[in-house]
Amino acid sequence: MFGPGDVIVGITSEMIHNWEWFLAFGVILMLLGIAAVVRSITTTVVSIAFFGWLLVLASIADLIPAFMVGKWAGFFLHLLAAILFGITGILMITKPTISAEAWTFVMSVFFLVAGLYLFIGSLWIHLPGWGWQALNGIIAAVMGGLLLAQWPVTGFWVIGLFVGIELMIYGWAWIALALDLHKM
Repeated sequence: MFGPGDVIVGITSEMIHNWEWFLAFGVILMLLGIAAVVRSITTTVVSIAFFGWLLVLASIADLIPAFMVGKWAGFFLHLLAAILFGITGILMITKPTISAEAWTFVMSVFFLVAGLYLFIGSLWIHLPGWGWQALNGIIAAVMGGLLLAQWPVTGFWVIGLFVGIELMIYGWAWIALALDLHKM
């Protein structure tokens, strides 16, 4: 049985030789993340529209095999899923701001409930490092509460902010890899 420490990742000479490309990729991701944070409202609308198009494509991808197979037990289930994907996708494309508000509400409630669950669970079970898990729960619950307190206004910018932060952290990870490769 393999554990997390048993994964062997080989650093190749090509990776070391081309460390600049990893650095450039990381810098580009960081710049995109900064732009996404600065323009968080635009990023939110673009992200919602993009996800809407993905749902429309998923709808089409679910309809084709449903009809090509003919009569089978899963036909109506796949037909219903394709219709729901399509309607949701079209709504997200045509009404991105309302969709962003709805998704932000769902995220806020998730952060609040999951944070409270993590906090109470960490106090109840006391696993090693339980304090960090409790802190994580407190931060998540506070984030959810703050987002809900300012909802629906937070729906305009929070998704773009989260996308931007993720891009910056992901970019920094690539930069760190490039700098480590450069040291080799």
